[in-house]
Amino acid sequence: MLCGSAALRGGCLYSLPQKLLAEFIGTFTVVFITVGSICADQYLRAQSLSHLGILAEAAAYGIAASVMVAALAQLSGAHFNPAITAGFWVTKRMGTLQAILYCVAQMVGAMAAAYILARLLPESIWRPVGLGATDLVTDFTRMQAMLLEGLGTFFVVFVFFAGTQQTSGSTSPYAGIGVGLTIAMDVLVLQPFTGASMNPARSFGPALVAHHWVNHGVYWVGPLFGGVVGAFAYDRLFGVERER
Repeated sequence: MLCGSAALRGGCLYSLPQKLLAEFIGTFTVVFITVGSICADQYLRAQSLSHLGILAEAAAYGIAASVMVAALAQLSGAHFNPAITAGFWVTKRMGTLQAILYCVAQMVGAMAAAYILARLLPESIWRPVGLGATDLVTDFTRMQAMLLEGLGTFFVVFVFFAGTQQTSGSTSPYAGIGVGLTIAMDVLVLQPFTGASMNPARSFGPALVAHHWVNHGVYWVGPLFGGVVGAFAYDRLFGVERER
């Protein structure tokens, strides 16, 4: 590495537009695969075929995140999630302007993925599931949902920091696998109750295209809070600057 620890924040070999493009592509891929798997499951159900189920949806979300983190971590840092970017911002690993631009790129990537899916798939398939828009199960309160989403995001951000904030100034080759598995295990618990977002961009894209805004604030407050707490926890307990 020519840039030492700077690579942990996206490297110094790439321009800001390149980093933003990487965030767009990574978020696009994660949302496209995650939401697409939900629509595919709905299609199989409609055809009375064996449906994918929660295990396949967890795998789709986790594998998509894992692959894109592995591919783009050395370029942009591979956040693909405003909750992770918020964690970098509050721990002063990223400036305010760059953090805002990262979030914008992530939101645009999520919107593009949702829009393309809505254009490619029959409305009769994606409309019944709201294009994969996240929502709460009946009798599950918003406070419960925010806490559950926050805790799930805490795990994701904590593992992300542990895998990418290496003392050697490089990203662990297993960072993508760790993040992907964490997301997959979160889906297995959260999906029946909240839809398992852990990412405001993942919820925003489908909500915008499908016009499904019910309980949408849950998927901002919960993940952003959990992400900030996860980042602070790792930074204060295991941060490089605290090593002697």
